[in-house]
Amino acid sequence: MSKLNGKVAIVTGASKGIGAAVAKALAARGAAVVVNYASSKAGAEAVVKSITASNGKAIAVQGDVSKAAEAKALVDAAIAAYGRLDILVNNSGVYEFGPLESVTEPQFRKMFDVNVLGLLLVTQAAAPHLREGGSIINIGSGVTAITPPQTAVYTATKGAVDAITGVLANELGPRKIRVNTVSPSLTETEGTHSAGMLASEFEAGIVAQTPLGRLGQPQDVADVVAFVASDDARWVTGDKISAGGGLR
Repeated sequence: MSKLNGKVAIVTGASKGIGAAVAKALAARGAAVVVNYASSKAGAEAVVKSITASNGKAIAVQGDVSKAAEAKALVDAAIAAYGRLDILVNNSGVYEFGPLESVTEPQFRKMFDVNVLGLLLVTQAAAPHLREGGSIINIGSGVTAITPPQTAVYTATKGAVDAITGVLANELGPRKIRVNTVSPSLTETEGTHSAGMLASEFEAGIVAQTPLGRLGQPQDVADVVAFVASDDARWVTGDKISAGGGLR
């Protein structure tokens, strides 16, 4: 599988979970990958080691995407290492859940700073380097379709991601750069384990509503992202692509 040979990709928040799976999937298809992390250096280095052990190309680059200087430094590191940029996967994200009465200003700002501002800052830094055929993939969430209780702020951030995708698809389309959202539903990751979502009534309810009858796995999402990144999806832009087993 070499459909991304010669391409260079940045994956934000790629030290674990969906981001790590995406980084590995892009590398397996021939891309050189910049594995971004905010705090888990060991996790990012483990992803790089896994890629290079399979004769792929990858480097780990630390950076808080919600800070403009660090977002730019991340893109600069990609250009310095590989000389070009073709694919950006905006995967960095944080989430906290709770009822309306528990919403706080710091919680709101933290989620919007990483999930929305971070996406914009990295894309802003990356866009000048992307060429015709470039692909930007924003990781959304199935919560925007099912709007579960106690997710008001997180769902709002992902609704913003969907809207930004549409705007940037129109804005960057004249340069033949594609912009899409890939939206997972509940996926088994380190984060969903630590948040207590799995082996719970919440998990059981999601699985019961999912036509394919199971949780998502990171590889399920990564393979969809790899398709959208490739020239096989050359006529796809401005779309929200669900990777959720049919959950609506």
